[in-house]
Amino acid sequence: MSDLQRAWAKAKLGFAHDPLDELDEDAEGDKRGRDVVPELPEHVDDDSSSASSVSSTGTIIPTPSQKLFARPEGVARGRALEPIPWTTYFERELFLTCHVDPAVTFHAYLTSPVDKGPLFVMHHGAGSSGLTFAVVGAEVRKRLPSAGILAIDSRGHGSTASPEEPGPDLRLETLSADLHTMIQATKEQMGWRHLPNIILVGHSLGGAVVTDLALTGKLGASLLGYAVLDVVEGSAMDALHSMHTYLSTRPGGFASVQAAIDWHIRSRTVRNSISARASVPALLSRTESVDASRPWRWRTNLAATQPFWEGWFVGLSKKFLHAKGGKLLLLAGTDRLDTELTIGQMQGKYALQVFPEAGHFIHEDRPEQTAISLADFYRRNDRSALVLPPKVSELLKHGRPV
Repeated sequence: MSDLQRAWAKAKLGFAHDPLDELDEDAEGDKRGRDVVPELPEHVDDDSSSASSVSSTGTIIPTPSQKLFARPEGVARGRALEPIPWTTYFERELFLTCHVDPAVTFHAYLTSPVDKGPLFVMHHGAGSSGLTFAVVGAEVRKRLPSAGILAIDSRGHGSTASPEEPGPDLRLETLSADLHTMIQATKEQMGWRHLPNIILVGHSLGGAVVTDLALTGKLGASLLGYAVLDVVEGSAMDALHSMHTYLSTRPGGFASVQAAIDWHIRSRTVRNSISARASVPALLSRTESVDASRPWRWRTNLAATQPFWEGWFVGLSKKFLHAKGGKLLLLAGTDRLDTELTIGQMQGKYALQVFPEAGHFIHEDRPEQTAISLADFYRRNDRSALVLPPKVSELLKHGRPV
């Protein structure tokens, strides 16, 4: 019986983990006296973290060293809510242009690779930004000090500036081409002679984008593999029907950035307070034209992206299995697997890791464990670590015995 089958058997028998408790406040939170929240009651993990995530029941038990069942950081009494600046996690920000679409100025966060270190190129999901990878990127570099992190803001998101009229072009092929453009523009702006070895990482919509780019083969031999975080075709298509309900429950704005961070933590959208303090500020912009009492509004109008929803995910499973390169799928529950991916997993076509106590934002809820998985994935696919035996012709040429 495979690990996956054992996991499903456990789910059928009703084994479940205990509800999460809240952590004690950290030392930093003790020292801050304003913008704090009172102690919250315990929460049981549910589906509230995302409309594109379904409930998690089955689990695949990872190795004990990964400590996947350690309690995640939640919001505790007295925890500070001040935003953490992007400079804490990245060495620079980039503003990138290209001749193909000069009306768009792409924005990205970069920590450059060292020597021959790999570059993790990270693409966020709909409504998010590159700073969703701030904490996990730093955790990756703790384990791979020579690695670089390129976290992009796609068009219509974050600080990327793109035309708003006649409407956003968020077709999958456009976003895939944009990602390739940003990688090449980064290479030119940084003066790299060659692209470093690349691991593509995409969360939700970003998973569909990196898979599509991998399938095109545009990155050539530079691409070692791609990792997709908590999105599969079947569950994503099913979840689209509930997107309007999800959007109707979100606040339209916030009185302050701290209030927005507080809402993300309380609603369990992000279950790690440090991640929320790093990622949430980039989701908002200040405008008092709508409601002066809640001037901090969402940068991205998710409802306006509805025409593109189905096009993002149709055919994702097939593309994920057939694109060249190593393949890693990180999920918050095995129930997210559709039939095609289940068969592929049983055939060993990709690596699967499950984080049963995380919500839809796996990499924000569990940055350390996600980083461990990504670092291990790179090591398994690092061709520079391979030492091939000499060819027979070379041995004969140098008079050596065969």
